[in-house]
Amino acid sequence: MPNKVATYGQGVSGPLVLLVDDYDDSRELYAEFLEDSGFRVCQARDGGSGLAKARELRPDLILMDLSLPGMSGWEAIHRLKSDATTKAIPVIALSGHKQADLSGQPAPQWDYFLMKPCQPEELVENLQRALAVAGRSASKQ
Repeated sequence: MPNKVATYGQGVSGPLVLLVDDYDDSRELYAEFLEDSGFRVCQARDGGSGLAKARELRPDLILMDLSLPGMSGWEAIHRLKSDATTKAIPVIALSGHKQADLSGQPAPQWDYFLMKPCQPEELVENLQRALAVAGRSASKQ
């Protein structure tokens, strides 16, 4: 299946969120809920395409699953935070593993961490908090 990227929330002027997750049902559920909550959403299903979309679109925030095919979320986040054009974009890491269980991995470079599954309301609260801290509560149109 091609690496399709769908954009939701067309006509919405809220912050742009890049959602990177290889599990279609989860990604689409979160995307629809975020759209209904006033966000614009772009989707990617692997780390490489997520990295490319981040560089192209410069979203207000990135939600990145850590376990992705091809380039992992760990590596994609490392590259985002090493790139002058994307390092200031807040990244929320999503994982089915507790953060404490990830201690054997490289030092994390994400800004926030959420354990999956998380309730959509919890996701929106965390996005709003991260955007407010980063001073990105309004879209960069």
